[in-house]
Amino acid sequence: MTRTWPTVSRRAVLGAAAFLLAGCTQEGEKATTSARPSVSPPDAAPRPPSATVSGATERHGRLVELERRFGARLGVYAVDTGTGVTVAHRADERFPFCSAFKGLAAAAVLNSTPMARLNQRIRFTRADVEPNLRNSVKTRERVATGMTLGELCDAAIRFSDGTAGNLLVRQLGGPAALTAYLRTLDDTVTLAERTEPALWRDWTPGDQRDTTSARAIGTDYHRIVAGDALPGDARAYLRDLLERADETPSSRNRIRAAVPPGWIVANKTGTGGNYGPANDIAVVWRPKPAEPLIISVMSHRTGRDAEPDNTLVTEAAKYALDRIT
Repeated sequence: MTRTWPTVSRRAVLGAAAFLLAGCTQEGEKATTSARPSVSPPDAAPRPPSATVSGATERHGRLVELERRFGARLGVYAVDTGTGVTVAHRADERFPFCSAFKGLAAAAVLNSTPMARLNQRIRFTRADVEPNLRNSVKTRERVATGMTLGELCDAAIRFSDGTAGNLLVRQLGGPAALTAYLRTLDDTVTLAERTEPALWRDWTPGDQRDTTSARAIGTDYHRIVAGDALPGDARAYLRDLLERADETPSSRNRIRAAVPPGWIVANKTGTGGNYGPANDIAVVWRPKPAEPLIISVMSHRTGRDAEPDNTLVTEAAKYALDRIT
């Protein structure tokens, strides 16, 4: 079958004190656990003198207020990659990445697979779908026929199909292979160990498995969507999928809801079970010629039975966007 590659779209786009202990470390790496927000330059480039920001605690008081209001812990990393102006609040603390891994898994597959091979059909069984049936909106309809690699990328990103995400990770060789790919992006933080539904269903505060930081995953998405981590055709293909990743309510009602009309958003959300994790990672382009923005918001809430809250993510994104533009 001949595949027609899509054209890149230009369509618009404290808590309880106990949670201060939830930021944890990986392999001896110390995570930031202080509640004091900070403003810092992006990893890739020093902040120019014109972007110097003072009064960091005062500037991020709004994020602290959101944590108190929603009974939540927020990790925020936002940067204008052109000017270097950055907002960082708990940006290096760990949060469960939930379905936000799917854009990274698709990037890893695209990095190792020629575009012509995206028509390769992948077979799977009902047993692959059953454990994650609720979140397998596309794969549950295709058990009999299988799906191509390209279709799995589409289902995982635009519809957040859990089985599709798992099959992409299987194609790589498992969660450890996804982690290994991220190390090639200079991400020493993100740690993939399980597949869905366990990675989002079974997380508890302090668990390092299947976690990342807002800074690490935001930087990853910038590198795969707007950087040179992928070949040009693969990067355009991935960006198009992420720009059209508005097929789920969470994707429509988080960072996309904070961005002005006419701006382009390429994003992937993640939503968990226990403690209500709600994440959104986006690369954003303004209508005027300018370098893209990174907006990475991660969160979870205080109570084990607390629900994810889209408004918490949107309000944090609005604040960050206002500070960096």
